[in-house]
Amino acid sequence: MNALQTNERLDEVISILQDEIVLGRLPAGARLIEEDLAERYKVKRHVLRDAFAELERIGLIERRRNRGVTVRQLTPDDVNQIYTVREILERAATRSIELPLPAAALAPIEQAQRRHDDAVAAASAPDVFRANFEFHDALFAACGNPYLAAAIEDFRKKTHVIWSYAIIKPEYFRNARDEHHMMLAALRSGDRDALEELCARHLDISRRAYLEAHRLRFGD
Repeated sequence: MNALQTNERLDEVISILQDEIVLGRLPAGARLIEEDLAERYKVKRHVLRDAFAELERIGLIERRRNRGVTVRQLTPDDVNQIYTVREILERAATRSIELPLPAAALAPIEQAQRRHDDAVAAASAPDVFRANFEFHDALFAACGNPYLAAAIEDFRKKTHVIWSYAIIKPEYFRNARDEHHMMLAALRSGDRDALEELCARHLDISRRAYLEAHRLRFGD
């Protein structure tokens, strides 16, 4: 396997593990056993270790001595702190978007939302997950600052464990879809205040689902 193939395989394994975490197949606290995963994904162990390193950097897994690798179990404080930063970043991005958004910049956001609509209608959790993040990537790319958009994406990835608690409930699919359409309306009309508040409120969908699940499990 050449370097290009190795990198492609690494990206594939990272994507698979992210999907498994988001979809709850690898829940918070689950152990990631290197030997088992290498066999399941038909990948060399060094590729899997590199994937673990990237997922640890993102904040999705943690490696501890004598405990191995586990999907990170976030505390309520962790969740609230991550979402505080996400709100700061996303508010900054919405304040930088040209409004009303020109048709050329609006088109990729609308296209992503059409895919999200289809996924919600089909109740396909994997497709909802991917289309949801395509929508937000396209939305925040419109801020014109690629560094800010990259920071938003990086913090969004930290919430994949959190998002797994919302993705299993159809009502969260529908709520997210409806809020996306309100954001599109704000982009078309040029209502910056509405767009900023919608983006901030939208973050609560997954945050509240995780905190409620944590409270029911741990009683805090």
